[in-house]
Amino acid sequence: MNQFKRHRRLRASKEIRALVQETTIDINKLIYPLFVVEGENIKEEIPSMPGVYHLSLDQLLLELQELRFLGLNKIILFGIPEVKDAFGSGAFQKDGIIQRATRFIKENYPNFLVIADTCICQYTTDGHCGLLQDGVIVNDESLEIHNQVALSQAIAGVDIVAPSSMMDGFVSSIRATLDNHGFEHTPIMSYGIKYSSAFYGPFRDAAENAPSGGSNRDTYQMNPANRLEALRELASDIKEGADFIIIKPALAYLDIIRDIRNNSSLPIIAYQVSGEYSMLKAAAINGWIDEQQVVEETFLSMFRAGADAIITYSAKDYAKWLHNNGAT
Repeated sequence: MNQFKRHRRLRASKEIRALVQETTIDINKLIYPLFVVEGENIKEEIPSMPGVYHLSLDQLLLELQELRFLGLNKIILFGIPEVKDAFGSGAFQKDGIIQRATRFIKENYPNFLVIADTCICQYTTDGHCGLLQDGVIVNDESLEIHNQVALSQAIAGVDIVAPSSMMDGFVSSIRATLDNHGFEHTPIMSYGIKYSSAFYGPFRDAAENAPSGGSNRDTYQMNPANRLEALRELASDIKEGADFIIIKPALAYLDIIRDIRNNSSLPIIAYQVSGEYSMLKAAAINGWIDEQQVVEETFLSMFRAGADAIITYSAKDYAKWLHNNGAT
């Protein structure tokens, strides 16, 4: 009599494999990033991110139409202003590019969930996420700017603010500001576990926010070698009132996603960042991989690790694949 377990019984047919599949991909759990710019009739492909574009507001309308057709209605906005300064003041102006884009989206597609990246790196001349003084990123002074950015975004109508500067105390500071101005129901999706990663390279192309002058981002973003530090950041964000926690990047940090899942009931958002997207896209363009299969496998890995949703530049491609296969 055989003493070994026949695990292959549950792999014997497509139907059985589907029946016992533990993890699935839900298009409703995908968040698509959009880069909005000043001007008119602008749809410019970002060289290091094939298939991703800078869009002016008139072109944004066409993009939203396509996303709605494909079944995608959750987006995160990044803005690129015409003018930058040392304080990133364009990030909190009433007529700033994110604020105008938000009002535009809500007027035309009120059922879209709009998340705003709440940072100043695209708006500062030095490209840093906090204020640079004498070669040092100052923490508490930066919080005051981020409070203004979050409040201006909430006034414009965003559904969720997503502070990404990694300044200490940014969640509690923004929470207090929103609450004190009547936006106590606006959630905070904190980039609370954000590593200083080489995978961000193409994004700096897209957002035009490569740091220059003074220190690099290592003084505020996390060391990729550290694991326990993520738990300390998590504890702070929970105490300060975060509603979601973003882990960024995703693929090289699946262990961190699992650690956070094991230690928190907060909704976890995995950010599949620009470098991850561009590597897969480049390999697909060269015919080295099956893009759909590899993208789906990466999504499964993030959900399996414990993510509740994924911010990904591949969301639109995935929705197209579903549509072409008759799934939508």
